[in-house]
Amino acid sequence: MPRVVPSDVVSFIDSVWPNSQNNDISKNEDTPIAGLLDLTDQLPDELLVLDSTAYAEFICAKAHIRQRLSAWANNPDGPGWLGQMRGMPNRWPVAVIRKALKDCPNSHPAPDTAELNFIQDTNLRAALRIDLAEANRALSNSEFKAATVLAGSAAEALLLWALRQRQTADINLAITTARASGMMNANPDPNDLDQWNLHQCIEVSAELGIIKPNTAKQARLAKDFRNFIHPGVAQRLGEKCDRATALSAVAGMEHVIRDLTP
Repeated sequence: MPRVVPSDVVSFIDSVWPNSQNNDISKNEDTPIAGLLDLTDQLPDELLVLDSTAYAEFICAKAHIRQRLSAWANNPDGPGWLGQMRGMPNRWPVAVIRKALKDCPNSHPAPDTAELNFIQDTNLRAALRIDLAEANRALSNSEFKAATVLAGSAAEALLLWALRQRQTADINLAITTARASGMMNANPDPNDLDQWNLHQCIEVSAELGIIKPNTAKQARLAKDFRNFIHPGVAQRLGEKCDRATALSAVAGMEHVIRDLTP
């Protein structure tokens, strides 16, 4: 089932009732009204980023629609219009729902997403938390390619952040040690971390003690995650995304978070 986000509901309202702000709605439109109610019921709770007043009005608008649909079904000869919300003058329920949702985000971390408080940059922390939430959501929805790619990307971003906290001399020494041990063949530029791949981030982070040996072992299972972005490369290498790759990638991501959390 497709995931419903606030912009989907706003677009639906605008396509069916472009003048919902001022026009009443007839019981002849009970089917799209019922559909609107179903769509709002499918919105993830974490995306309803509303203050207490807006949230209360949103809930009351849904209750008004639900009550009116029941009245239309039980008393076909009763009032034929959706009407304004009782006790709330000048509040049209569809317009209230649209207003509540138009500024809500389509992506927002679930409450159980890791806080990442060790990252001081609030913008980076917020962006990474969204990636973590999306990776876990994709895994829960059996979207294995999305889960694999997102988790691998998040792990790489977290390790890059950690490496940027280290001195260049220490990174150079870790590169030399990783190459000497055969864990890494490339010689990445310590002054250009943005060009590093996940494999390089893992091996150097492991040498520096940023992540534990078991974490490095788990993260290595997702080191080729970028191959899954390009179908041609994945096909040539005989790779495919499945539950196993998704579980491995998400586990690697969670191991990295655990090791970075003080």
